[in-house]
Amino acid sequence: MNKLAMRRAWFQVHKWIGLILAILIIPLSLSGAALVWHDALDRIVDPARYAVSGTTVLGPDVYVAAAMTRLKHGERIAQLTMPEDGGPVVVAAAAAGVAPKRPGPPQRTMVYLDPPTARVLEVSASNGGLVRFLHVLHGSLQLPGVGRSIVGWIGVAMMVSCFTGLWLWWPTIGKWTRGLRYRRHRNADTNLHHLFGFWIALPLFVLSLTGAWISFPQFFGKITGEASRPRGGPDRGAMMRAKPLAKPGQPLAVAIGKARALAGGAPLRSVTWPTDLSADWTVTFARGNTPVGVKIADDTGGATAAPARPQTGVARWMRRIHDGTDMGALWQVIIFLGGILPAVLAVTGVIMWWRARGWKAELAAKKAARAA
Repeated sequence: MNKLAMRRAWFQVHKWIGLILAILIIPLSLSGAALVWHDALDRIVDPARYAVSGTTVLGPDVYVAAAMTRLKHGERIAQLTMPEDGGPVVVAAAAAGVAPKRPGPPQRTMVYLDPPTARVLEVSASNGGLVRFLHVLHGSLQLPGVGRSIVGWIGVAMMVSCFTGLWLWWPTIGKWTRGLRYRRHRNADTNLHHLFGFWIALPLFVLSLTGAWISFPQFFGKITGEASRPRGGPDRGAMMRAKPLAKPGQPLAVAIGKARALAGGAPLRSVTWPTDLSADWTVTFARGNTPVGVKIADDTGGATAAPARPQTGVARWMRRIHDGTDMGALWQVIIFLGGILPAVLAVTGVIMWWRARGWKAELAAKKAARAA
């Protein structure tokens, strides 16, 4: 295959990837761009839950009692999370009934509390709100079960599209720097497609690779030799469906006190109630960048240090690169552009394809007229 024939082949691959996936790429990329700063976005779209009156905190029992007044019959406290960065106290409650049949984690009731007063700021479902909707859209296209795999294969297709796009961008004559010019075509949309496509190709390839890695952890875990976890973390589905105990053997204050004796003077970060699957309290304290966890046996009250979640590994790095966590403002801006520009490329690509259909039809009509 000569160079021209290969270029035509890559063009067909690039074109049909863009046309077939355009309708999925646009919401996927725009939701990813919005989630770069998901905490700030949540504060903007739902200010009521962040309308705190100060940073002073009360005893955990006070927050639990306040949350209990807003729970429905049969709901049980599952977790208490203390505030960070001036946010609210959050209490999560789970229903004690039958687990839902729909795939995915069951819905929880989230109660947001003002730290200094324990006043209820908002009560909402765990799967409600714009930010949560965007998370599910970006991770699974709002399709339970198969959605995550579809997103992973879109990531694979986007990697191929980045490679073929760079191949097609490369000027056929002259120096490669000719490709950096804006006016390579008479149409603005075509010029934008070439220019944006070049500058976003490498970051988009990285984001596509990391997205596919997150969607297929078992496959990539075999390549790197890391023990892959089930999607969403270790036994996350089972933990989310676990039912908190109605009457734990250890009172909340006692469990926290025993855990604090093991963790020292570190500030309390969260408390997870014992369940029918794990009859242990899990109390977490903030200590630098690595939280300290303590398990309290609900039957005996014995305290043991919980193993710290590993902060290294290729899979963790892939997730950090993909969502920009602790990666600095520059990379977060690049990720943001990596979400906006693919949507622009999808739109300009469809316009270019539609225009080409028009002039090809005109050319065919002229040939037919001459032949007649």
